[in-house]
Amino acid sequence: MKKIFMVLMMAFLATGTTMAQIIQGKCFDALTKEPIVGATLQLNQNRGVISGTDGSFSMDLEGADSLSISFMGYESQALGNLSTENFLWIALSPKVEDLQGVTVTASREAAERLSSPVAIHKLSPTLVDETKPVGVSELINKTPGVLMVNLNNEQHSMAIRQPATTSPYYLYMEDGIPIRPLGIFNHNALLETNQLAISSVEVVKGPVSSIYGSEAIGGAINFLSHRPTAIPSVRIGVMGDQWGYTRYQLSGGATIGKFGFYLAGLHSTQKDSWRTRSDYQKDIFNARLEYSFSPKTRLIGTSVLGDYYSETSGNVDSIGFYGRSYPANNDFTFRDVFALRNRLTLEQDWNPRRKSFVTVFHRINENGQNPSYRLQWNSKGNPEQGKGELNSSDFKSLGFIAQHSQRLNWKSAKILGGISMDHSPVTYWAHQVDLNVKLRPDGKSVEFFTINQLRPDIRISDYTATINNLGTYAQVEVSPIEKLQITLGGRYDRMGFDYQNGLDQSTGTKTYSQFTPKFGLTWEINSTQGAYANYSQGFSPPQLTSIFRPRPGSNPVSFYYNLESALFESKEFGYWGSFWTGKVYVDLTVYHMTGENELLNIRQPDNSFDYQSAGKTLHYGTEFSLTFRPNRTWFIRTGGTWAKHEFVDFQVSQKESDQVQNLGGKEMPGAPRLITNSEVTYYPAFMPNLRTSLELQQVSGYYENQINTRKAEGYQVLNFRTGYKFKWVEVFGNILNVTNYLYAHTISRGNNPTDKANYTPAAPRTFVLGVQFNFEGKKQQP
Repeated sequence: MKKIFMVLMMAFLATGTTMAQIIQGKCFDALTKEPIVGATLQLNQNRGVISGTDGSFSMDLEGADSLSISFMGYESQALGNLSTENFLWIALSPKVEDLQGVTVTASREAAERLSSPVAIHKLSPTLVDETKPVGVSELINKTPGVLMVNLNNEQHSMAIRQPATTSPYYLYMEDGIPIRPLGIFNHNALLETNQLAISSVEVVKGPVSSIYGSEAIGGAINFLSHRPTAIPSVRIGVMGDQWGYTRYQLSGGATIGKFGFYLAGLHSTQKDSWRTRSDYQKDIFNARLEYSFSPKTRLIGTSVLGDYYSETSGNVDSIGFYGRSYPANNDFTFRDVFALRNRLTLEQDWNPRRKSFVTVFHRINENGQNPSYRLQWNSKGNPEQGKGELNSSDFKSLGFIAQHSQRLNWKSAKILGGISMDHSPVTYWAHQVDLNVKLRPDGKSVEFFTINQLRPDIRISDYTATINNLGTYAQVEVSPIEKLQITLGGRYDRMGFDYQNGLDQSTGTKTYSQFTPKFGLTWEINSTQGAYANYSQGFSPPQLTSIFRPRPGSNPVSFYYNLESALFESKEFGYWGSFWTGKVYVDLTVYHMTGENELLNIRQPDNSFDYQSAGKTLHYGTEFSLTFRPNRTWFIRTGGTWAKHEFVDFQVSQKESDQVQNLGGKEMPGAPRLITNSEVTYYPAFMPNLRTSLELQQVSGYYENQINTRKAEGYQVLNFRTGYKFKWVEVFGNILNVTNYLYAHTISRGNNPTDKANYTPAAPRTFVLGVQFNFEGKKQQP
């Protein structure tokens, strides 16, 4: 009996010893302090677990003496002497090159970049942090094949597989939620972005309408917000330049038990800049809250509150541009934006093979402006009179997105499906502003506009509408043979709205619907090389501001009720390869895209526009990127696109007297053949916390007008960036346009022989200096 008792006691003690070998911990990003989801932790290289959504893990050591931690895009770690630790805080350092990361934008779910048959590029947290951008264009232009055109004061247009355009062929998102409802595109929507709240950016090139619906044609840009930090952290900073720009910023986050938060706010102003009448102010605040009911169930809430006001000096003529005087031709144009966006997402991981989420979102946007691009002067009328426009576009939105995905046991198959709805009441009004005109001595161009009289009695546009968007989508992935994955997907969208037009006192309903399919192949050639092919379609319905604008010269007044959706068809082939044990990475894409019924603005003699959606365009080119990391000291990257954008058949006039009636065979204006961005970054071994980089942005020449009679020169601009971290203090400096090169972001002109060129001048050499204080609190074990 005594022997039995001793055996039982020894078994109990052994069990207790085994139980004491349980170790817990949390993985997080050493730079952003965000938890890392999906990191692999292996004991003695044979037993392992995956970190959860909050970065946490728990393991039974069972006598193991080493632990290795790895995650794609991060430096691996190895730990020993585990028996002395109760809780491990594992900070993984992101790789500077971050070549083969995990993305979410291709399918609204986290997946390896290389498993998606689509051209997608991720701007990593390291790149975001080291760029220290004043505006997001400084970030986006580092994407191969993308040109975000800086129109000053964070205003912008975009060029992704399209000419530089303000047309609604791009989808701008925050955490997968469009910033604007379909049908109310605004090319300046990204000025509402909080640079301090950005964790990373994902840019998809080409149509992704099969997942995201309308407007995701040239590309989709998804800003991923900063998650709650695994350890308490606070960032306080100030930055500015010699041209009167100043920005104050504060952010911080923490995780307390099951609850986590991250808050970020900035206040930026510009006074008495290098451009006349270019003062602006931006205040924006972001919040992200997360609560984990369990390791499988999470609730995520985000909120964005922003206010932006800017004087808009407009373009300059050749005299102001080449004289570097940059005068404004008015003293009254402005843009005033208020934005509020909220979303609440419930995520459920039923098991490792089944996931679901439901998102409810709410948006309020008020955009009032007296736009400089609406100033009109007609030399054939009264030369001392002109016209302008005061307008306001407001909307409210309420909608939801729901998605479910499931892995099957057959051929590594995965099915994904979702539905989205968006209800958005809209109001828009615009009325005329009578202007006085002061001409230059030659009498052929305007020197200055002044307001003569506001004319609310002369309405240019006046409507209310209620937009209801419905989209359903599905996607299937399957691997019929090893290393080959086939992706099939499609989406049906229906955009409809009820309207009241105050100008012709009409009411009615308009509906646009479209099915957009997708077919893709991904082939893993070997462990370091792969290729893909993709066929996809995209569409964009006409915007309400275009539909309800009176046709120039129509009497009685008529509108663009007959505009049709623009349709696009794209084919692309891509290759990626990693060489020299991962030190070199190459990514190539060849694409061919055709467009029908594109909505283009045809400039009229009085500087007004006529809209048409009847014609065909062709877009084709090659996108490339090369990164080289020979050692920890140097990192070199280059990327860009060679592309051509052409009118195939676009009838702009039926008048025999007009010199040009069809633009077929001509290149589209604002479409440079070559766009590249290259950067060399140096991390000196003798000073580990110092970084320096030299960046070259190159844009080749392009046609200024639709009839290809005048061609603008391209430009090459050098930017220099440096920074140094000492404990909790970071100082940094950027020199933009190092050589003080004279260039314009855009040059455009009308098709008439007497039309003058309009220049959007770029800033002269700019010195940006800043300091940031980074504080960390005490690590709290769950």
